[in-house]
Amino acid sequence: MTDLLLAMAHHLLVFSLAAIIAAEAVLVRPGMTNDQLRLIANLDRWYGVLAVLILVVGFGRVYYGIRGPAFFLTNPWFHAKLAAFVIVGILSAPPTIRFIAWRRRVAADEAATVTTDEILRVRRFLIAEVIVFAFIPLFAAAMVRVPYLAPQ
Repeated sequence: MTDLLLAMAHHLLVFSLAAIIAAEAVLVRPGMTNDQLRLIANLDRWYGVLAVLILVVGFGRVYYGIRGPAFFLTNPWFHAKLAAFVIVGILSAPPTIRFIAWRRRVAADEAATVTTDEILRVRRFLIAEVIVFAFIPLFAAAMVRVPYLAPQ
């Protein structure tokens, strides 16, 4: 039962994070309003919360799930999945820094705007996040289905 609950929580969290990444990629565009900037900053806060929860629940699955740590820690696909997640996290840092700066700028001056150049720079990171994130479910599927030689 613990494995089922952990798996359900993990999947809900991952799909929620995917939705936030997609929303950010769609919402961050030239001509954003200040209300949209605030919305993006709030979404990005949830991004961070979800990412931490995914790691906590995911490692809960590793250590308390049905397969156990021997399966995961020796599985190259698990390591690929974790590496992709870390890369997505690294790619999310520059947009997060910009979102915080934009939110502060708008809070200090309601007439403030964000330049198209700033937005396009952030969008490049967001698109890269989407691309790398897409590999995570592929690695997850391979993790449980593709044979590999585990150390004995």
